[in-house]
Amino acid sequence: MHKIAIVFSGQGAQSAGMGKDLYDNFKSARNIFDTAEKLRKGTIAQCFEGSKEELSKTINTQPCLFTVDVAAYAALKESGIVAGGFAGFSLGELAAVVCSGMLGFEQGFKLVCQRAQIMDKQQGGAMAAVLKINSSEVEKLCQSIKEVYPVNYNCEGQTVVAGSMQSIDRLIAETAAMGGRAIKLAVSGAFHSPFMESAYRQFSAVLGGYTFNAAEAAIYSNVTAKPYENDAARLLSLQVKSAVLWQKTVENMIADGFDTFIEAGWGNTLFNLIKRISGQVNIFGATNYEEILHIKQIVSNDT
Repeated sequence: MHKIAIVFSGQGAQSAGMGKDLYDNFKSARNIFDTAEKLRKGTIAQCFEGSKEELSKTINTQPCLFTVDVAAYAALKESGIVAGGFAGFSLGELAAVVCSGMLGFEQGFKLVCQRAQIMDKQQGGAMAAVLKINSSEVEKLCQSIKEVYPVNYNCEGQTVVAGSMQSIDRLIAETAAMGGRAIKLAVSGAFHSPFMESAYRQFSAVLGGYTFNAAEAAIYSNVTAKPYENDAARLLSLQVKSAVLWQKTVENMIADGFDTFIEAGWGNTLFNLIKRISGQVNIFGATNYEEILHIKQIVSNDT
């Protein structure tokens, strides 16, 4: 029997049409979208028909992607697929918290909306994906440039950095001189870096108003790459200003026996990263009815 991990992507995966197929084919997913719509009018229209510009605004991106993530897991559960563990990339970690039962969907949605409002105000700074250079070299490069930090350890040969506009421009030039490539990302701030100190303090205060249940299955933290230990509020607040240890998270999950990863939500960002991290695990996407039906057939045949 496979040990299944459900993973959820974060900002950057969004595009118009996300979740529409789930809404049309799964009652449980429809209920999630309808609840989100009651809590925040316009969410369904943004997910299904939103323009690129509209969906790229943090204030919209986070609640919309979160809704799609949770709806996808609801559809998986409706199909008889249950997780043995969870992990999410940045925003996706909030979906993992809800899908594990630590918070109800309505609570989680409200929390995500508060997070989006806080982070939307954190303007200034930039981010870039550094390719073809290993993470230790990226760390050394960042140490040589003022106000730039490695913030997303995605997989070997792909590290995202954040910092001031000027520092990121310099890093892009020096990366090219080293034989690598750095691509500036379309984001409004230097997320997961010390530039987010104010957002961290604000979100930490918000989290103080929430009570978390025990998780139904292990959730792996972006900050530690290890399972939570009754410290959800601390880890979720730290995550805002800390690096996302994605590669180490996946490696730890594999070491803990997970052999099947399902990316629930929209896009294939994590699918591709996990494929690069390990060639020894099963990886599936769950964005629509056909993909979920395929996963159900594979899992049923192997149990």
